[in-house]
Amino acid sequence: MAGKVTLKDIAREVGLSPTAVSLVLNDRPCKISAESRRRIKEVARRKRYIPNQIARSLVTQHSQTLGLVVPNIESRFFSSFARSLERGCRERGYALFITSSDDSATNDSELVRLLANRGADGLFVVASDEPTADRALASTLSSLPMPYVMVDRLIEDLACDKVAFNNEEGGYLATSHLLRAGHRRVACIVNASSNTGRRRLDGYLRALAEWGVEPDPGLVFVSAYYIADAYATSEALLATDATAVFASSDNIALGLLKRLYERGLRVPRDYSVVSYDNSAADVLFEPALTSIEQNVDELAAAALEILFRRLSEEGSGELGAPVERVLEPRLVIKDSVRAARAPFFSPGEQRGVRV
Repeated sequence: MAGKVTLKDIAREVGLSPTAVSLVLNDRPCKISAESRRRIKEVARRKRYIPNQIARSLVTQHSQTLGLVVPNIESRFFSSFARSLERGCRERGYALFITSSDDSATNDSELVRLLANRGADGLFVVASDEPTADRALASTLSSLPMPYVMVDRLIEDLACDKVAFNNEEGGYLATSHLLRAGHRRVACIVNASSNTGRRRLDGYLRALAEWGVEPDPGLVFVSAYYIADAYATSEALLATDATAVFASSDNIALGLLKRLYERGLRVPRDYSVVSYDNSAADVLFEPALTSIEQNVDELAAAALEILFRRLSEEGSGELGAPVERVLEPRLVIKDSVRAARAPFFSPGEQRGVRV
């Protein structure tokens, strides 16, 4: 098998120096005639020359690679986000290295350092939901020599570029929909140890207050964002008089549904349910779950726009102040909520709803 074609091979055939050939093939400024440029590119095509990206990065100080850290690549939300982000990077001429921290704060920092040491030009970071994650990860991120964007799960006191959906508004929309359907005993299953979960719980409580419903701590149940955890937590929920449930992620909703179906209970006949993420429910459950949609393509587009703006600013030497983009979630109404009775009042127009 013939060896890999090098710049020296092309230079030898066209009668010019390897440096001249490199400048032409990398579209760098140089005093080389149009005819010589044409000959260099024609020979490179004929010999099927493939640039050595490692060697190029040593010269340009750019690897044309970016890194992504997500908490759980098995999550449909994060896998869909990674796919959308990878496509956007590829369209811009970059490769994306995707890593999964398994919701571990220790892994967060280790993976960030690994990607930085591998020469990534920039990073997208979705933090784990461990309570200790903020302090350790903030220290690691603050020492990075390249730009990064925190996505979805944010360290609130860290001054950096961030993009996330409005989790408080999402919790509000979900709970308001159940209250509007006449339910007054609305349970909530939430990951209260995470920033996203706490914000969604805040939205749940705001909706109750707006509808004049006294919050009942006995209807708030804590679960991690995993099906097995929600399945275990749902046992206690069945002992209450709740008629509706706000499940603050699709995995939490699926854990709840598994428990309900084992007991011969059905949605929406026995319980009305609103989920969160609008990512897995249609595939795994019938009837389709009403859910809060966080559009992954919108999230990926915002993260890409911010990071590539930073990469451009680095090239010009003029870095702007950190930015934080807040995206709005939408309620997607499907078939998992039934009317309990007519609501005694309507506190205002329904917002952010798409049928």
